[in-house]
Amino acid sequence: MITWHCLTFSQLTTEQLYQLLQLRVDVFVVEQTCPYPELDGKDHQSGVHHLLGYVDDQLVACARLLPAGISYPSISIGRVATAANARGHGLGHQLLQQALTHCAQLWPGEAIEIGAQEHLQSFYQQYGFARTSETYLEDGIPHIDMKRAG
Repeated sequence: MITWHCLTFSQLTTEQLYQLLQLRVDVFVVEQTCPYPELDGKDHQSGVHHLLGYVDDQLVACARLLPAGISYPSISIGRVATAANARGHGLGHQLLQQALTHCAQLWPGEAIEIGAQEHLQSFYQQYGFARTSETYLEDGIPHIDMKRAG
């Protein structure tokens, strides 16, 4: 059973912040062997929310929900990650469903833009996202921009 929390930066405990950064670094920097600036100055901006999924006391999934104008002209979802030891049981689908639900609560009727790793295009298409860009490299990984109508 997963317990979900959607918190602003100031609502995160130091333990939650540590777990969040550790999961993101484990997935994006270590697992994907992609050194990049994880601390990009967006986590603490006004209106940004952090979606955290816990099994017992272990963080197994996270996503960052950003208001319009921070990453894209529209609201956006980023830093979507699941722990390696929790994959293969539909957790990514639960995480994205939760992210979409919270975005709808925070910003009703707004379109959502994402920068997706290209190999995940069909995953995001299942949730109404459509490709809006050509392939581009971000930190050495092929990405595409996608958008979902509000």
